[in-house]
Amino acid sequence: MALVAIVGRPNVGKSTLFNRLTEERRAIVDDQPGVTRDRLFGEVEWTGRTFDLVDTGGLVPRSAERFDAAIREQVVLTLGEADVILFVVDTLTGTTEPDQEVAKMLRRAEQPVIVVANKADTEGRKNDAAEFWGLGFDQMFPLSSVNGTGTGDFLDAVVAALPDEPERDESDDAPRIAFIGRPNVGKSSLANRLLGQTRSIVTEIAGTTRDSVDARVAWPSGGEDEEPREVVLVDTAGLRKKAKVKENVEFYSTLRTQRALQACDVAVLLVDAEQGLEGQDARVLREAAALRKGLVIVVNKWDLIEDKETNTARDMERGIREKMGLLDYVPVVFASAETGQRAGRVLDIALRVFDERRKRVPTARLNEVVEKAVQRQSPPSYRNNYVRIKYASQIRTEPPVFAFFANHPQGVKESYRRYLENQLRAAFGFEGVPLTLSFKQK
Repeated sequence: MALVAIVGRPNVGKSTLFNRLTEERRAIVDDQPGVTRDRLFGEVEWTGRTFDLVDTGGLVPRSAERFDAAIREQVVLTLGEADVILFVVDTLTGTTEPDQEVAKMLRRAEQPVIVVANKADTEGRKNDAAEFWGLGFDQMFPLSSVNGTGTGDFLDAVVAALPDEPERDESDDAPRIAFIGRPNVGKSSLANRLLGQTRSIVTEIAGTTRDSVDARVAWPSGGEDEEPREVVLVDTAGLRKKAKVKENVEFYSTLRTQRALQACDVAVLLVDAEQGLEGQDARVLREAAALRKGLVIVVNKWDLIEDKETNTARDMERGIREKMGLLDYVPVVFASAETGQRAGRVLDIALRVFDERRKRVPTARLNEVVEKAVQRQSPPSYRNNYVRIKYASQIRTEPPVFAFFANHPQGVKESYRRYLENQLRAAFGFEGVPLTLSFKQK
C-alpha cells in the first residue's frame, strides 16, 4: 500500500490534518508547538483508493536542540519511505524562514510534494495562501483541517499522485507471516534460518536490514503424502541507515512494523530471552490484536540463557502471560534462530494459527455452546430487565466475527463478553486468534 507522509514545522496543524483524513481523534492536538512527539500511522480511503498516512513531529531545520534534531532526522527517514509528501504550512503566519528551510529540503525529494496551506477557514485566508506558490512546488491547496473545507479537491490530487498499485493475484492465498519486534531480536536471523538461505543482511548491529523482505518458502506439511505448503515470510527488520538518535531507530522500526501488520495474516513477535517481554513488545502485540491478526510470541536466543532448569521456560512464560493481560490466548515458543532450536516449530505454530483464523463454527454447535454458557452464568440484568441472548452466528472468518442477538444488547458488559469469549475458546480453540463478539438487537 502506498505511503503518504505529513511534514512541516511545528504548530501548523499536521496532527489536525491527520485526524481529519483518517477520521480519527488519535493524534494529540494542542495550541503549543511541538506537542506531537510520537508519530502516528493511519489509513485513508478516498474514491476507492486506500493509502497509509504517517504523521510526523514538527520539523525544525538547523536547530541544535536535541529534540528538534531528532524530529528532523525522523522526518528524513520518513521521506525515505513515503510515496507522496504533504508539506503543511500555516495561512495565518504566511511563509516563514523555517518553511523556506523545509522547502529547500523537500525540493531535493524524488517524490511528489503537495503543499497544504492549512487554516484557510475564510475566503481571505484562501486568497492569502497564494503566497505559498513561492515555495517552488507544482501543487498547493488551501484548506481547513478543522472543518474540512477544501479537502475534497486536495484528496483527489493526493490519489492522483500515488503510484499505481501492483496487480494482485486473487488466487494467491498463501499465508503471510510477519516477523515483528524490537531491533536486534533476531527477526532476520529467524527468516534466514527458515528460508535456508541468506536473503537479508544479518549482523550484530541493530537495524541493518535495508528493506523489508518478502520471501516465499515451500514448507513441509504434516503428512508424508501432503504437498508442501507455500508460505510468504515477511522480514520487517530495521533501518535504511544507522540513525544517530535512538528515537529514530524506534520510529523507523515502528513505521515498518505498522505496514507489515496491515499486510500480514499472522504476526510473530520476537522477544529477546535475556530481556523478556518489555512494554514496547506488549504495545506492538496489542496493536496486532486490534488489527485482528493471528498472534505468536517467540522467545528468541533461548540458547543464551544459562543454568536453565526444568521450570525455567514455564516460569518465563508465566511472567510473559502476566504482562500480556487479556492476550493470554497467544501461543509462546522458546527458540533460537542462531542454533535452529525449534525454529521450524515457530512456522508450524504460525500456520496453525493461520488455519484457526479461517475456522468456521457450525451454527448449531455454536448455539449449543452459547446456551450452556448462559445457563451456567446468566448475563447481569440491565435496568432491572433480564438480558436474554437468543441466538448466535459466526458472520465472518479471517478474522472470526460472532454475532449475538439479544433483547438488550447494550446491557452485555465487557466482563460478560470476556466470559463468552472464553467459552468459545474452550469449545472451539482459536489459539492465537483475536475474536470479535458483536451484540445486536433481536
